Amino acid sequence: MHLLKTWVKAPQLKGSDWLIVGECVKHINSNVLDELSKGRVILSVCPEAEGSFTYGKLASMIRSSNPKSIVVLTIDSSPHCLGLHAAVNEALYIVKEKVPRKHYVLVDGHELVEISPNAIRVARYLHLVDRLIKKNPEILKELEKHSLEYKIAKEVGEEK
Repeated sequence: MHLLKTWVKAPQLKGSDWLIVGECVKHINSNVLDELSKGRVILSVCPEAEGSFTYGKLASMIRSSNPKSIVVLTIDSSPHCLGLHAAVNEALYIVKEKVPRKHYVLVDGHELVEISPNAIRVARYLHLVDRLIKKNPEILKELEKHSLEYKIAKEVGEEK
């Protein structure tokens, strides 16, 4: 089901386990999607294409349908997909509900990695991210393995 096109009180949502997934995941790694979707209602969305409506819609869905649990799955490195994780955190904050949840990303499209809700919160505070990089500069070597943007920035002398 498409998240933004689904009625907030759709019967299949009530008290069920949800998998909120970035639209592109099905094209990148359908095997992981199939595994995580077992026993869950799938709600797909593309934050890049659909903008910031996700926050409010999710809050209404959670309030109206009381999910048993929420799992979020996106592609790592996408700034838009990061927004989907943040939208789930924000929606739960807005409705003041405690719903068990897990956040996952697909690193380089294949490695499934669980991400803590706090990692998503910290990602919103760039001054904290900058502080973490300064304390752990070796993390930039890991970034270089995954980020074409970072590699190009180094080539043109933007990053040292």
